[in-house]
Amino acid sequence: MYPRLAEKRIREALLDTRVVLISGPRQSGKTTLAMELAEKDMPFLSLDDPTLLESVSNDPVSFLRGMDRAVIDEVQRTPDLLLAIKTEVDRDKRPGRFLLTGSANLMTLPKVADSLAGRMETIRLLPLSQAEIRGGAGCFLDDAFSGKLRSNDQVLLGEELVELVLAGGYPEALARTRWSRRQDWHLEYIDALVQRDVRDIAQVGQLGQMPKLLSVLAEHSGQLVNYSGIGSAIGMNHVTTQKYMQVFESLYLTRTIQPWFTNKLKRLAKSPKLHFLDAGLLAALRDIVPQKVARDRTAFGAILETFVVGEIFKLASWSEHRCSFSHFRDKDGNEVDLVIEDRRGAVVGIEVKASATVSGKDFSGLKKLASACGDNFSAGIVLYDHDQIVPFGENLFAVPLSCLWS
Repeated sequence: MYPRLAEKRIREALLDTRVVLISGPRQSGKTTLAMELAEKDMPFLSLDDPTLLESVSNDPVSFLRGMDRAVIDEVQRTPDLLLAIKTEVDRDKRPGRFLLTGSANLMTLPKVADSLAGRMETIRLLPLSQAEIRGGAGCFLDDAFSGKLRSNDQVLLGEELVELVLAGGYPEALARTRWSRRQDWHLEYIDALVQRDVRDIAQVGQLGQMPKLLSVLAEHSGQLVNYSGIGSAIGMNHVTTQKYMQVFESLYLTRTIQPWFTNKLKRLAKSPKLHFLDAGLLAALRDIVPQKVARDRTAFGAILETFVVGEIFKLASWSEHRCSFSHFRDKDGNEVDLVIEDRRGAVVGIEVKASATVSGKDFSGLKKLASACGDNFSAGIVLYDHDQIVPFGENLFAVPLSCLWS
């Protein structure tokens, strides 16, 4: 079992919060971690069990009656249970009463959004980060905000970096050694998700179109979102396209990143940007394997950017910094792939480059961002395929991609 760096935060939450939810995509390790965290007096109950699911769905209040503490797995399968949990933890306010897991973002479900406010802490568990796979401390995000970036002894370059990125972070896929077998796992995973979990969280009239839409989205990962353009490829209008994209986001397959905004700069792009949350899943959907990248690196840049964005999201799930994410692009083409802002207003900009060389031009967007942020600008970082941290001006650095798992 890989160590999960979010474990410390979950344990702390169980000491002072009535309900703790571990939320993330299926097969990311939520159940394994929940079983590891469960204490002896906490029965483990999985709503993937059809008999148990029917019992809970019919009478969630009776299901909880007399239950002191419990771990409940895949709680998104019956949202009404959360309303019963609310009543129960209002009656008995002891911390750590319920540890839940969910394979959907429950806060997007209308019945759930307000029911456990102030009673539940949600902690994301995405597929494995490289820090978890390689035994790193996972401090890159904290280092970036401090402006004190550290090098990493576990440097991977060139072909090794390509293989790392395309493998993704799902434990089951990583356990397979052949690339064709890894691709098979990812594609079967998507099929199972559409057939089972989509029905749990949304009324989808065109279920058969969901895999086709996901394939189209894979071709647009890393790009600005145009709902009409995306939907037209499969005969879907922009309203339905946006609705179905939100379903994929709720299932932690994709994420749209909103544009960064300030009154100090005019003519900024206003469209969100699309990313997949796992580079291995994206690579499988685009049929990209190391041998193809060796012949033509054209498609690798978008997958690398998705990889970096996913790694940053994972780092944020256990960081002391509570972060919001956006992207920056002005009408002159200056851009920053990811803008990270903490609650104090400190800003870190990340630009991703697939090559081994960096020039001053690669910092044009970061310089614009730094100018707009003033004293709030902590660092501007161009991540690249090299082993040296190189300063490019005040708070501007070219940084090896391997620092992500330092």
